[in-house]
Amino acid sequence: MRTRIGLLSCLLLPEAIAQQGVPPKTWIDSETGRRIVRLTDEPGSASLYFNQNGYSADGKLLIYTTADGIFALNLETRESKSVVKGRVRVIDAGRKRNTVYYSQAGAVYAADLYTGASRLIAKLPPRGSIVTVNADETLLAGTYIEGEGRDYNSGQQVHSLDQPVNKGQMMEDRLAARLPMAMFTINTATGETKVIYRATDWLNHLLFSPADPSLLMFCHEGPWHKVDRIWTIRTDGSALTKIHTRTMQMEIFGHEFWSVDGKTIWYDLQTPRGEVFWLAGYNVATGERTWYALQRNEWSIHFNVTRDGALFCGDGGDSGQVAHAPDGRWIYLFRPELVPNRGVDDKSFVRPGVLRAERLVNMARHNYRLEPNVSFTPDQKWVVFRSNMFGPTYVFAVEAGWNNLTSKSASK
Repeated sequence: MRTRIGLLSCLLLPEAIAQQGVPPKTWIDSETGRRIVRLTDEPGSASLYFNQNGYSADGKLLIYTTADGIFALNLETRESKSVVKGRVRVIDAGRKRNTVYYSQAGAVYAADLYTGASRLIAKLPPRGSIVTVNADETLLAGTYIEGEGRDYNSGQQVHSLDQPVNKGQMMEDRLAARLPMAMFTINTATGETKVIYRATDWLNHLLFSPADPSLLMFCHEGPWHKVDRIWTIRTDGSALTKIHTRTMQMEIFGHEFWSVDGKTIWYDLQTPRGEVFWLAGYNVATGERTWYALQRNEWSIHFNVTRDGALFCGDGGDSGQVAHAPDGRWIYLFRPELVPNRGVDDKSFVRPGVLRAERLVNMARHNYRLEPNVSFTPDQKWVVFRSNMFGPTYVFAVEAGWNNLTSKSASK
């Protein structure tokens, strides 16, 4: 590794290259020894939100966005091409077909990732948005505000990648408004729209199971210490289920995501807020729970998991985030370890464990108003993230193999 560093010295000075206005295409992180590559060439390009499916069904393409629309990057050749032009909002990549779903100008569409051929699925209801597609690509799901209540920014930025400065107050105001909302589905073949749930809670972050076409996760949005956030519901409106119940004051939980096999809902859990940190899992079939502990500096805005469930990753956070981590600006790799049970075997107990952390990328030059939103590539060899470490936002990837050797990359 050191020999390679010497041979590629021209690639190992990203700060110097960035000062010349040309971000490096690849370099070795001097703190972690990991190879990092820049995947995109367009300033302002970004990978998708951490829990959106951003990869083609065949596992060959990465979807990303620019000011000019939706692009697909071949993960093997690193060549990219335009798929959809114009100002659009990506919904998801399909898991069955090589398709990307998106909304544009009050309607929802599907486009072939290889040919770019696009078809209209349906017009959206007034004030409606679609945010997820189910496992067999037969249904889309979203929400709309009923009546004439004021629209609020949900925090899922359409045209700005950065989080708003006033997000906290916006979330307080939106929660207090108690606007009537409808959750609905759209049939991707016929365009038929069906309301499956109504509430005056703020309904947000809908996410279909990647395996069960009829199971939909959603959240009661708002300041996390004031809401019971994570829920599931069937697409016929039945089986409304609360996933986590608070047991102490100021306990918070959120940024939920599915395991790739659809068996587990994972989420950030803090008991209480900003003090004790867990990555918590809920098995949707058995109700069994697993909590992995992690240190303050290792807490991440978002986590993600490999397809085989063997490793997790995290995008860290600066001192202004909820963990107030003094040294948390890293992209992390985590190996989960369960604590052996030598006591009472009760399935209703939480199974405890620990996340063993390894640092992958030094993010000291990254402004965390832009959330990195980590994800593993389908082959599990790379962690993809977006960053403004060189000024404009680009998409990057870092080698993800677990390093069993003791090194500087191990979390201190």
